[in-house]
Amino acid sequence: MIADILKEPTKYIYDQLDRDLISLLRNDGRAPLSKLADILRVSRGTVQNRLDRLVNSGAIHGFTVRVREDYDQDTIRALMMIEVVGKTTSQVIKKLRGMPELHALHTTNGSWDLVAEIQTSSLSEFDRVLRDVRMIDGVLNSETSLLLISI
Repeated sequence: MIADILKEPTKYIYDQLDRDLISLLRNDGRAPLSKLADILRVSRGTVQNRLDRLVNSGAIHGFTVRVREDYDQDTIRALMMIEVVGKTTSQVIKKLRGMPELHALHTTNGSWDLVAEIQTSSLSEFDRVLRDVRMIDGVLNSETSLLLISI
């Protein structure tokens, strides 16, 4: 049931070429296919086919921009650990995925059920997000840590 909500990727066996391609794209999501092909020592068509397959299978959800920390100093970033009541995980995940301030959501083991990565532009917005998450039916407990500096 959780897999349906998390949109588990289509079953596709990933090989070393796929992993290498993903690694290169994590480093530079805008790299030209010809450059990727040169680095991977395969044809441009092979890279295009692999990339299409990775996107279509759900392995790659999209491409984004990473901003240098010193450029984006005003962004409030945090990790929120969330404990969920009983069998409400699916409903809680649906609600959390609708919040644009949550940039990533992870299931985990241990005392916490979920970990949310939060980004806001102000402390008042951050406070509102914390309240909104805590008000979701099924959220039993949470603990949040602000991220100060990435090293």
